[in-house]
Amino acid sequence: MLKTATPILASLNAEETIKFYTEKLGFTFHNNWDGYVIFSKDAISIHLWPTDDESIPKNTGCYIYVTEVDQLYEEYTKQNVIHPNGKLKNMPWGMRQFSILDNSGNIIHFGEDISEKD
Repeated sequence: MLKTATPILASLNAEETIKFYTEKLGFTFHNNWDGYVIFSKDAISIHLWPTDDESIPKNTGCYIYVTEVDQLYEEYTKQNVIHPNGKLKNMPWGMRQFSILDNSGNIIHFGEDISEKD
């Protein structure tokens, strides 16, 4: 029954968030309603709501399942957005993943299922 899910993260500054997600992450910007911003890339969407509380995005994040994780990691490494402890690696739970921090401090994990690969 369930089809998709859209993460809704916190944004400290809509204009900076728009710039970060479009220029650094390659997302398409769709709307900004009083600081509530919407983006998409390929088959996923991300929404961000406005807050002045810096502690919220520092404690918020999401996991995005991807294909070609090595290529995406290379692209985001060039943009200098990789989390200091989020380098690309194979995880014991069968995912090859890395993590980034967005401009507000939200952590986003990108992972590819490698559990059935040789």
